[in-house]
Amino acid sequence: MRLTTSLAALAIALAPFAAHAADKMKDEEAAAASAPVPPPNVSVTKHKGVFGGQSIAYTATTGETYLNDKDGKPAAAIFSTAYVRDGGDPKTRPVTFLYNGGPGSGSLWLHMGAFGPKRVVLPDAKDDGAPPYPLVDNPESLLDVTDLVFIDPVGTGFSHTLGGKDPKDYWGVSSDAKSISDFIRKWLSENGRWASPKYIGGESYGTTRSVALINELEGTYNDVAVNGIILISTILDFAAPAEVQGNEMPYILNLPSMTTTAWYHRKLPNPAATVAEAAAQARTFAIGPYAAALLKGNQLGAEERASVRAELSRLTGLSEQFLDNANLRVTPGRFYKELLRDRGLTVGRLDSRYTGVDYDRAGEEGDNDPSFYGIDASYTSAVNSYLRGDLKYTTDRQYVTIGGVRGWDWKLEGQGGRDGEVYVNVAPYLGRALRENSGLRVFVGQGYYDFATPFFGAEHSLNRPGFDPSRIQFHYYDAGHMMYVRQEDLRKLSADVKAFIRAR
Repeated sequence: MRLTTSLAALAIALAPFAAHAADKMKDEEAAAASAPVPPPNVSVTKHKGVFGGQSIAYTATTGETYLNDKDGKPAAAIFSTAYVRDGGDPKTRPVTFLYNGGPGSGSLWLHMGAFGPKRVVLPDAKDDGAPPYPLVDNPESLLDVTDLVFIDPVGTGFSHTLGGKDPKDYWGVSSDAKSISDFIRKWLSENGRWASPKYIGGESYGTTRSVALINELEGTYNDVAVNGIILISTILDFAAPAEVQGNEMPYILNLPSMTTTAWYHRKLPNPAATVAEAAAQARTFAIGPYAAALLKGNQLGAEERASVRAELSRLTGLSEQFLDNANLRVTPGRFYKELLRDRGLTVGRLDSRYTGVDYDRAGEEGDNDPSFYGIDASYTSAVNSYLRGDLKYTTDRQYVTIGGVRGWDWKLEGQGGRDGEVYVNVAPYLGRALRENSGLRVFVGQGYYDFATPFFGAEHSLNRPGFDPSRIQFHYYDAGHMMYVRQEDLRKLSADVKAFIRAR
């Protein structure tokens, strides 16, 4: 009773201060909304480099582009870094717009790891440790075949809202895509590039963004026609991999990734000669006997169950007893901990070649993903030192690598369903774009060791009716979600994307 009374008294005593703080916050928000917006912060520098064996002079423009609201007032500052070859013909020289995923991730991964003129060097499938992290010339950059524009959506990188606008206005599948569409249209106008061949591309949620974006660019009469879409570590259908009770698809789509991971860590009996062969065996079993067994549920007979359990054990490296206890259904979270339990190790989610020692090896929860904490520090260091150093960009803002966006709006405009709701699947946008743009082609790059966006899930999304398979290319890499962390796959990815762009 005394404690309750004391707390009540304290609340009463503090009420005026709380009210004052709230009023002060409102005043600050009002001041921010009425304060004059400064001009965009931009830095322009000149550089030279050797890419694809060619010596190329280029201009780097890094900084803000303002997007306006319906009243024509600046509402958001989109941060981007553009690399444009000096002397290039704007009528024939392609331009490629790139971004990463999240939602809530800056473009530093593709920028500093794969396609930019500089890249950070880190050990493959090992923790990156402490600085310094070498920043070197990147001969695998795409600058010999295309100009490049790396984009950070609102809430990532240095991008932010203006004039007191709510950043949540940009945090949704459709609203995010619209803002990037607005940025691209403005960039094309300001740089005289409407006639150029155009490519858009992203990684992870950036693939979702790419397909939502093609709907914004080509889904109206005010089209921006696109030559190609580059999808790296693809996730388009969020229902198929959803780990909810009663959904059997995640087990089917994750099985080939479990097989390739077990193959890599030498946990398979009588393994296939190559990872591609192991993946092929797993695909056949996953959509055949395994899918049939899961769909039969309680009607599955003992003999068939035993046969499926034995083959599942052979393809995952897990014991039949464990699989029986799991009712033939193993989530990725359990697989990470179980595969190398005898070695006291767990495997990574983004890249299952990485291993870590987990504090809690009993359940699915535990320490962070070793394939993410093994690379994040080096990329954060690289993008900050490079933008603020070589590209001479000056700002007091912090570069947001992963923004942790909360309250993301997953609704899709123009899709129906019960009470207007439907699960998120942007793939139909891509099917329609392929039907309505005969010149559009799609590049799909997948890592064999990626559980965040499994390669079989990408195949499932794009192998359905409504897609022209002759215009969709699948490429596979011997690494995970960010396959370019492996030097051999960086070279292969670069060569594959360059060939895709040249083939227009």
